[in-house]
Amino acid sequence: MRIYKVGGAVRDRLLGRPVTEVDWVVVGSSAEEMQAKGFRPVGADFPVFLHPVTGEEHALARTERKSGRGYGGFTFYASPEVSLEEDLIRRDLTINAMAEDEQGQLIDPYGGQADLAARQLRHVSPAFAEDPLRVLRVARFAARYAELGFSIAPETQILMRQLAESGELLALTPERSWKEISRALMEARPDVFVQVLRDCGALKELFPEIDQLFNSTAPLEDDMQAEKHALTVLHRCAIHTQPLSVRWACLLMSLGQAQNLDAPDTQTAQAAATPIDVINTRYKVPRDCQELARLVGEFHQLGHQAMSLPASTLFQLLQHFDIYRRPERFEQFVASCTMDAQSRHEGDAYPQADYLRGAAELARAVQVKPLIEQGFKGAELGEALKHERLEAVRHYQRLHQHETN
Repeated sequence: MRIYKVGGAVRDRLLGRPVTEVDWVVVGSSAEEMQAKGFRPVGADFPVFLHPVTGEEHALARTERKSGRGYGGFTFYASPEVSLEEDLIRRDLTINAMAEDEQGQLIDPYGGQADLAARQLRHVSPAFAEDPLRVLRVARFAARYAELGFSIAPETQILMRQLAESGELLALTPERSWKEISRALMEARPDVFVQVLRDCGALKELFPEIDQLFNSTAPLEDDMQAEKHALTVLHRCAIHTQPLSVRWACLLMSLGQAQNLDAPDTQTAQAAATPIDVINTRYKVPRDCQELARLVGEFHQLGHQAMSLPASTLFQLLQHFDIYRRPERFEQFVASCTMDAQSRHEGDAYPQADYLRGAAELARAVQVKPLIEQGFKGAELGEALKHERLEAVRHYQRLHQHETN
Protein backbone atom coordinates (compact mmCIF):
# COMPACT_ATOMS: atom_id res chain seq x y z
CA MET A 1 0.00 0.00 0.00
CA ARG A 2 1.60 3.25 -1.22
CA ILE A 3 0.01 6.69 -0.91
CA TYR A 4 0.66 9.55 -3.36
CA LYS A 5 -0.36 13.19 -3.38
CA VAL A 6 -1.93 13.92 -6.79
CA GLY A 7 -3.52 16.53 -9.01
CA GLY A 8 -4.15 20.13 -8.03
CA ALA A 9 -2.05 20.12 -4.86
CA VAL A 10 1.05 19.07 -6.83
CA ARG A 11 0.28 21.48 -9.70
CA ASP A 12 -0.29 24.51 -7.48
CA ARG A 13 2.78 23.84 -5.34
CA LEU A 14 4.92 23.84 -8.49
CA LEU A 15 3.23 27.07 -9.63
CA GLY A 16 3.86 28.67 -6.25
CA ARG A 17 0.14 29.09 -5.64
CA PRO A 18 -1.63 28.36 -2.35
CA VAL A 19 -2.79 24.75 -2.02
CA THR A 20 -6.40 24.74 -0.83
CA GLU A 21 -7.16 21.02 -0.83
CA VAL A 22 -5.13 17.83 -1.14
CA ASP A 23 -6.18 14.65 -2.97
CA TRP A 24 -4.46 11.32 -2.50
CA VAL A 25 -4.27 8.11 -4.56
CA VAL A 26 -3.67 4.77 -2.88
CA VAL A 27 -1.85 2.12 -4.94
CA GLY A 28 -1.73 -1.59 -4.01
CA SER A 29 -4.68 -1.63 -1.64
CA SER A 30 -8.32 -2.70 -1.58
CA ALA A 31 -11.57 -1.37 -0.16
CA GLU A 32 -11.43 -4.01 2.56
CA GLU A 33 -7.91 -3.03 3.64
CA MET A 34 -8.80 0.70 3.62
CA GLN A 35 -11.78 0.13 5.90
CA ALA A 36 -9.72 -2.15 8.16
CA LYS A 37 -7.30 0.76 8.62
CA GLY A 38 -10.14 3.06 9.69
CA PHE A 39 -10.79 4.87 6.38
CA ARG A 40 -14.48 5.71 5.89
CA PRO A 41 -16.02 5.02 2.44
CA VAL A 42 -17.91 7.87 0.76
CA GLY A 43 -20.26 7.62 -2.22
CA ALA A 44 -21.35 4.56 -4.09
CA ASP A 45 -19.84 5.48 -7.48
CA PHE A 46 -16.11 5.67 -6.75
CA PRO A 47 -13.71 3.82 -4.43
CA VAL A 48 -13.06 6.95 -2.33
CA PHE A 49 -12.39 7.01 1.42
CA LEU A 50 -11.95 9.67 4.09
CA HIS A 51 -8.78 9.55 6.21
CA PRO A 52 -9.67 8.65 9.83
CA VAL A 53 -7.72 11.64 11.23
CA THR A 54 -7.41 14.37 8.55
CA GLY A 55 -10.69 13.67 6.72
CA GLU A 56 -8.88 14.14 3.38
CA GLU A 57 -10.06 12.09 0.40
CA HIS A 58 -8.06 9.01 -0.53
CA ALA A 59 -9.05 7.23 -3.76
CA LEU A 60 -7.96 3.76 -4.78
CA ALA A 61 -5.98 3.79 -8.02
CA ARG A 62 -8.41 2.98 -10.82
CA THR A 63 -8.87 2.69 -14.55
CA GLU A 64 -12.02 3.64 -16.42
CA ARG A 65 -13.78 2.61 -19.61
CA LYS A 66 -16.39 4.53 -21.59
CA SER A 67 -19.75 2.78 -21.25
CA GLY A 68 -22.38 5.46 -21.95
CA ARG A 69 -23.04 9.10 -22.68
CA GLY A 70 -22.10 12.10 -20.58
CA TYR A 71 -19.95 12.62 -17.51
CA GLY A 72 -21.34 9.59 -15.70
CA GLY A 73 -21.02 7.18 -18.64
CA PHE A 74 -17.96 5.32 -17.37
CA THR A 75 -17.23 1.95 -15.79
CA PHE A 76 -14.48 2.05 -13.15
CA TYR A 77 -12.09 -0.71 -12.19
CA ALA A 78 -10.11 -0.47 -8.96
CA SER A 79 -7.80 -3.19 -7.69
CA PRO A 80 -4.39 -3.53 -5.99
CA GLU A 81 -2.90 -4.27 -9.44
CA VAL A 82 -3.70 -0.84 -10.93
CA SER A 83 -0.50 1.22 -11.13
CA LEU A 84 -0.06 4.92 -10.40
CA GLU A 85 0.71 5.57 -14.09
CA GLU A 86 -2.54 3.84 -15.13
CA ASP A 87 -4.46 6.01 -12.69
CA LEU A 88 -2.81 9.24 -13.84
CA ILE A 89 -3.32 8.61 -17.58
CA ARG A 90 -7.12 8.78 -17.16
CA ARG A 91 -6.89 12.41 -15.92
CA ASP A 92 -7.74 15.43 -18.07
CA LEU A 93 -4.60 17.59 -18.38
CA THR A 94 -0.90 16.80 -18.06
CA ILE A 95 -0.53 19.48 -15.37
CA ASN A 96 -3.13 17.58 -13.33
CA ALA A 97 -1.52 14.18 -13.92
CA MET A 98 1.50 14.55 -11.64
CA ALA A 99 2.04 12.94 -8.23
CA GLU A 100 4.37 13.13 -5.25
CA ASP A 101 5.40 10.17 -3.13
CA GLU A 102 5.65 10.23 0.65
CA GLN A 103 9.22 11.57 0.41
CA GLY A 104 8.08 14.50 -1.75
CA GLN A 105 9.61 13.13 -4.96
CA LEU A 106 7.80 14.24 -8.14
CA ILE A 107 6.36 11.53 -10.40
CA ASP A 108 5.54 13.00 -13.81
CA PRO A 109 5.06 10.32 -16.49
CA TYR A 110 3.18 12.53 -18.98
CA GLY A 111 5.17 15.78 -19.11
CA GLY A 112 3.11 17.92 -16.76
CA GLN A 113 6.10 19.85 -15.41
CA ALA A 114 7.25 20.73 -18.95
CA ASP A 115 3.74 21.95 -19.80
CA LEU A 116 3.69 24.06 -16.65
CA ALA A 117 6.91 25.70 -17.78
CA ALA A 118 5.54 26.15 -21.32
CA ARG A 119 2.23 27.49 -19.91
CA GLN A 120 0.24 24.88 -21.87
CA LEU A 121 -3.05 23.20 -21.04
CA ARG A 122 -2.65 19.86 -22.84
CA HIS A 123 -4.68 16.64 -22.61
CA VAL A 124 -2.99 13.54 -21.22
CA SER A 125 -4.36 10.95 -23.66
CA PRO A 126 -6.94 10.51 -26.44
CA ALA A 127 -9.37 9.32 -23.72
CA PHE A 128 -9.86 13.05 -23.02
CA ALA A 129 -12.45 13.06 -25.82
CA GLU A 130 -14.62 10.53 -23.97
CA ASP A 131 -15.72 12.93 -21.22
CA PRO A 132 -17.73 16.02 -22.27
CA LEU A 133 -17.28 17.63 -18.84
CA ARG A 134 -13.62 18.17 -19.74
CA VAL A 135 -14.57 20.92 -22.19
CA LEU A 136 -15.91 22.93 -19.26
CA ARG A 137 -13.01 21.98 -17.00
CA VAL A 138 -10.34 23.05 -19.50
CA ALA A 139 -12.18 26.32 -20.12
CA ARG A 140 -12.27 26.83 -16.34
CA PHE A 141 -8.52 26.19 -16.01
CA ALA A 142 -7.93 28.62 -18.88
CA ALA A 143 -9.91 31.22 -16.90
CA ARG A 144 -7.91 30.50 -13.75
CA TYR A 145 -4.45 30.61 -15.27
CA ALA A 146 -4.88 33.09 -18.15
CA GLU A 147 -3.07 35.81 -16.24
CA LEU A 148 -0.09 33.49 -15.79
CA GLY A 149 0.11 33.22 -19.59
CA PHE A 150 -1.46 29.78 -20.03
CA SER A 151 -3.14 28.82 -23.28
CA ILE A 152 -4.76 25.65 -24.61
CA ALA A 153 -2.59 23.39 -26.77
CA PRO A 154 -3.84 23.26 -30.40
CA GLU A 155 -4.27 19.48 -30.33
CA THR A 156 -6.40 19.79 -27.18
CA GLN A 157 -8.54 22.45 -28.83
CA ILE A 158 -9.23 19.99 -31.65
CA LEU A 159 -10.52 17.39 -29.19
CA MET A 160 -12.64 20.02 -27.42
CA ARG A 161 -14.21 20.96 -30.74
CA GLN A 162 -14.91 17.28 -31.49
CA LEU A 163 -16.64 16.93 -28.13
CA ALA A 164 -18.69 20.08 -28.72
CA GLU A 165 -19.79 18.79 -32.14
CA SER A 166 -20.62 15.31 -30.83
CA GLY A 167 -23.71 16.48 -28.93
CA GLU A 168 -22.40 14.87 -25.73
CA LEU A 169 -22.36 18.21 -23.88
CA LEU A 170 -26.15 17.98 -23.82
CA ALA A 171 -25.88 14.68 -21.91
CA LEU A 172 -24.32 16.43 -18.90
CA THR A 173 -26.64 16.81 -15.92
CA PRO A 174 -27.70 20.39 -15.08
CA GLU A 175 -26.13 20.08 -11.62
CA ARG A 176 -22.72 18.99 -12.95
CA SER A 177 -22.70 21.68 -15.63
CA TRP A 178 -23.67 24.39 -13.13
CA LYS A 179 -20.92 23.30 -10.73
CA GLU A 180 -18.29 23.90 -13.43
CA ILE A 181 -19.94 27.08 -14.76
CA SER A 182 -20.26 28.65 -11.33
CA ARG A 183 -16.67 27.78 -10.39
CA ALA A 184 -15.41 29.19 -13.70
CA LEU A 185 -17.30 32.45 -13.20
CA MET A 186 -15.48 32.90 -9.88
CA GLU A 187 -12.02 32.52 -11.47
CA ALA A 188 -9.70 35.46 -12.18
CA ARG A 189 -10.73 35.67 -15.86
CA PRO A 190 -14.32 34.44 -16.31
CA ASP A 191 -14.39 36.19 -19.68
CA VAL A 192 -11.71 33.74 -20.89
CA PHE A 193 -13.99 30.85 -19.90
CA VAL A 194 -16.75 32.18 -22.19
CA GLN A 195 -14.30 32.93 -25.01
CA VAL A 196 -12.80 29.41 -24.87
CA LEU A 197 -16.29 27.87 -25.05
CA ARG A 198 -17.05 30.09 -28.03
CA ASP A 199 -13.79 29.19 -29.80
CA CYS A 200 -14.38 25.43 -29.60
CA GLY A 201 -18.07 25.57 -30.52
CA ALA A 202 -19.33 24.63 -27.04
CA LEU A 203 -21.01 27.98 -26.33
CA LYS A 204 -23.71 27.39 -28.95
CA GLU A 205 -24.45 24.01 -27.34
CA LEU A 206 -24.49 25.21 -23.73
CA PHE A 207 -25.63 28.83 -24.12
CA PRO A 208 -27.11 29.32 -27.61
CA GLU A 209 -28.68 32.58 -26.39
CA ILE A 210 -25.27 34.05 -25.48
CA ASP A 211 -23.67 32.59 -28.60
CA GLN A 212 -26.14 34.67 -30.63
CA LEU A 213 -24.53 37.82 -29.21
CA PHE A 214 -21.32 36.84 -31.00
CA ASN A 215 -23.22 36.44 -34.26
CA SER A 216 -24.95 39.81 -33.99
CA THR A 217 -23.56 42.66 -36.09
CA ALA A 218 -25.64 45.34 -34.36
CA PRO A 219 -23.50 47.54 -32.08
CA LEU A 220 -24.72 48.82 -28.75
CA GLU A 221 -25.51 52.52 -28.43
CA ASP A 222 -21.87 53.27 -27.61
CA ASP A 223 -20.52 51.31 -30.62
CA MET A 224 -19.25 48.41 -28.50
CA GLN A 225 -20.27 45.04 -29.96
CA ALA A 226 -22.59 43.05 -27.70
CA GLU A 227 -20.24 40.09 -27.32
CA LYS A 228 -17.24 42.28 -26.51
CA HIS A 229 -19.27 44.03 -23.84
CA ALA A 230 -20.40 40.71 -22.33
CA LEU A 231 -16.75 39.67 -21.94
CA THR A 232 -15.59 43.09 -20.71
CA VAL A 233 -18.23 43.31 -17.99
CA LEU A 234 -17.37 39.79 -16.76
CA HIS A 235 -13.70 40.72 -16.51
CA ARG A 236 -14.62 43.87 -14.60
CA CYS A 237 -16.72 41.82 -12.16
CA ALA A 238 -13.67 39.69 -11.41
CA ILE A 239 -11.40 42.72 -10.94
CA HIS A 240 -13.89 44.09 -8.40
CA THR A 241 -14.35 40.67 -6.73
CA GLN A 242 -18.11 40.66 -7.26
CA PRO A 243 -20.05 37.65 -5.90
CA LEU A 244 -21.34 34.86 -8.13
CA SER A 245 -24.87 36.30 -8.32
CA VAL A 246 -23.57 39.59 -9.76
CA ARG A 247 -21.29 37.82 -12.26
CA TRP A 248 -24.17 35.59 -13.39
CA ALA A 249 -26.50 38.58 -13.76
CA CYS A 250 -23.90 40.49 -15.77
CA LEU A 251 -23.31 37.52 -18.09
CA LEU A 252 -27.04 37.30 -18.90
CA MET A 253 -27.81 41.03 -18.71
CA SER A 254 -28.02 41.60 -22.48
CA LEU A 255 -30.69 38.89 -22.78
CA GLY A 256 -33.13 40.73 -20.51
CA GLN A 257 -36.38 42.27 -21.68
CA ALA A 258 -36.83 45.78 -20.29
CA GLN A 259 -40.07 46.50 -18.47
CA ASN A 260 -42.03 49.72 -18.41
CA LEU A 261 -42.90 50.36 -14.77
CA ASP A 262 -45.29 53.14 -15.78
CA ALA A 263 -47.47 50.70 -17.73
CA PRO A 264 -50.72 49.83 -15.95
CA ASP A 265 -49.96 46.09 -15.81
CA THR A 266 -46.39 44.80 -15.60
CA GLN A 267 -47.51 41.23 -14.84
CA THR A 268 -48.09 40.41 -18.53
CA ALA A 269 -44.45 40.92 -19.43
CA GLN A 270 -43.39 38.76 -16.51
CA ALA A 271 -45.63 35.85 -17.52
CA ALA A 272 -43.68 34.96 -20.67
CA ALA A 273 -40.40 33.10 -20.14
CA THR A 274 -37.44 35.24 -21.16
CA PRO A 275 -34.11 33.83 -22.40
CA ILE A 276 -32.78 34.46 -18.88
CA ASP A 277 -35.56 32.29 -17.41
CA VAL A 278 -34.81 29.55 -19.95
CA ILE A 279 -31.10 29.46 -19.03
CA ASN A 280 -31.85 29.57 -15.30
CA THR A 281 -34.14 26.56 -15.70
CA ARG A 282 -31.70 24.70 -17.95
CA TYR A 283 -28.97 24.65 -15.29
CA LYS A 284 -31.20 24.60 -12.18
CA VAL A 285 -29.44 27.78 -11.07
CA PRO A 286 -29.67 28.67 -7.33
CA ARG A 287 -32.58 30.96 -6.53
CA ASP A 288 -30.53 34.03 -5.52
CA CYS A 289 -28.66 33.95 -8.85
CA GLN A 290 -31.91 33.36 -10.77
CA GLU A 291 -33.74 36.26 -9.15
CA LEU A 292 -30.94 38.77 -9.53
CA ALA A 293 -30.30 37.83 -13.18
CA ARG A 294 -33.98 38.27 -14.02
CA LEU A 295 -34.26 41.63 -12.22
CA VAL A 296 -31.02 42.99 -13.66
CA GLY A 297 -32.10 41.96 -17.16
CA GLU A 298 -35.44 43.75 -16.73
CA PHE A 299 -34.35 46.89 -14.91
CA HIS A 300 -30.67 47.73 -15.51
CA GLN A 301 -31.60 50.37 -18.10
CA LEU A 302 -33.81 52.08 -15.50
CA GLY A 303 -30.87 51.91 -13.10
CA HIS A 304 -28.78 53.84 -15.61
CA GLN A 305 -31.58 56.41 -15.99
CA ALA A 306 -32.18 56.67 -12.22
CA MET A 307 -31.31 60.35 -11.89
CA SER A 308 -33.85 61.43 -14.52
CA LEU A 309 -36.72 59.12 -13.52
CA PRO A 310 -39.99 60.54 -12.17
CA ALA A 311 -40.36 59.93 -8.44
CA SER A 312 -43.18 57.44 -9.00
CA THR A 313 -41.06 55.32 -11.37
CA LEU A 314 -38.02 55.42 -9.08
CA PHE A 315 -40.22 54.39 -6.15
CA GLN A 316 -41.73 51.49 -8.12
CA LEU A 317 -38.22 50.34 -8.99
CA LEU A 318 -37.33 50.25 -5.29
CA GLN A 319 -40.56 48.42 -4.49
CA HIS A 320 -39.82 45.82 -7.17
CA PHE A 321 -36.61 44.85 -5.35
CA ASP A 322 -38.28 44.62 -1.92
CA ILE A 323 -35.56 46.87 -0.51
CA TYR A 324 -37.02 46.59 2.98
CA ARG A 325 -36.61 42.84 3.43
CA ARG A 326 -33.95 42.18 0.76
CA PRO A 327 -31.47 45.10 0.97
CA GLU A 328 -28.55 42.94 -0.20
CA ARG A 329 -30.31 42.08 -3.46
CA PHE A 330 -30.79 45.76 -4.28
CA GLU A 331 -27.12 46.41 -3.49
CA GLN A 332 -26.16 43.64 -5.94
CA PHE A 333 -28.43 45.24 -8.56
CA VAL A 334 -26.59 48.55 -8.07
CA ALA A 335 -23.26 46.71 -8.37
CA SER A 336 -24.41 45.04 -11.61
CA CYS A 337 -25.45 48.39 -13.10
CA THR A 338 -22.10 49.88 -12.08
CA MET A 339 -20.12 47.02 -13.68
CA ASP A 340 -22.18 47.42 -16.86
CA ALA A 341 -21.78 51.18 -17.17
CA GLN A 342 -18.08 51.32 -16.31
CA SER A 343 -17.33 48.50 -18.76
CA ARG A 344 -18.67 50.70 -21.54
CA HIS A 345 -16.93 53.86 -20.37
CA GLU A 346 -13.73 52.90 -18.56
CA GLY A 347 -12.86 55.22 -15.71
CA ASP A 348 -16.11 57.21 -15.74
CA ALA A 349 -17.84 57.90 -12.45
CA TYR A 350 -21.23 56.29 -11.94
CA PRO A 351 -23.19 58.70 -9.72
CA GLN A 352 -26.36 56.65 -10.25
CA ALA A 353 -25.04 54.11 -7.72
CA ASP A 354 -25.02 56.50 -4.76
CA TYR A 355 -28.24 58.11 -5.99
CA LEU A 356 -30.05 54.76 -5.96
CA ARG A 357 -28.63 53.88 -2.55
CA GLY A 358 -29.70 57.25 -1.14
CA ALA A 359 -33.26 56.89 -2.43
CA ALA A 360 -33.51 53.39 -0.95
CA GLU A 361 -32.14 54.59 2.39
CA LEU A 362 -34.78 57.32 2.73
CA ALA A 363 -37.62 54.98 1.72
CA ARG A 364 -36.42 52.45 4.32
CA ALA A 365 -36.24 55.17 7.00
CA VAL A 366 -40.02 55.72 6.98
CA GLN A 367 -41.41 54.40 10.27
CA VAL A 368 -44.68 52.48 10.50
CA LYS A 369 -45.29 53.25 14.19
CA PRO A 370 -46.51 56.87 13.72
CA LEU A 371 -49.04 55.64 11.13
CA ILE A 372 -50.38 53.02 13.54
CA GLU A 373 -50.67 55.72 16.20
CA GLN A 374 -52.73 57.76 13.73
CA GLY A 375 -55.19 54.87 13.57
CA PHE A 376 -54.23 53.25 10.27
CA LYS A 377 -54.58 49.46 10.12
CA GLY A 378 -54.94 46.61 7.64
CA ALA A 379 -54.93 47.53 3.94
CA GLU A 380 -55.20 51.23 4.78
CA LEU A 381 -51.98 51.02 6.78
CA GLY A 382 -50.23 49.45 3.78
CA GLU A 383 -51.40 52.21 1.46
CA ALA A 384 -50.45 54.93 3.96
CA LEU A 385 -46.98 53.42 4.37
CA LYS A 386 -46.53 53.27 0.60
CA HIS A 387 -47.65 56.92 0.30
CA GLU A 388 -45.15 58.05 2.98
CA ARG A 389 -42.32 56.14 1.29
CA LEU A 390 -43.17 57.71 -2.07
CA GLU A 391 -43.13 61.14 -0.41
CA ALA A 392 -39.72 60.31 1.07
CA VAL A 393 -38.43 59.56 -2.45
CA ARG A 394 -39.92 62.84 -3.74
CA HIS A 395 -38.24 64.70 -0.89
CA TYR A 396 -34.95 62.96 -1.72
CA GLN A 397 -35.19 64.03 -5.36
CA ARG A 398 -35.87 67.67 -4.39
CA LEU A 399 -32.90 67.67 -2.03
CA HIS A 400 -30.66 66.18 -4.71
CA GLN A 401 -31.79 68.72 -7.33
CA HIS A 402 -31.16 71.55 -4.87
CA GLU A 403 -27.64 70.27 -4.15
CA THR A 404 -26.75 69.86 -7.82
CA ASN A 405 -28.07 73.34 -8.67
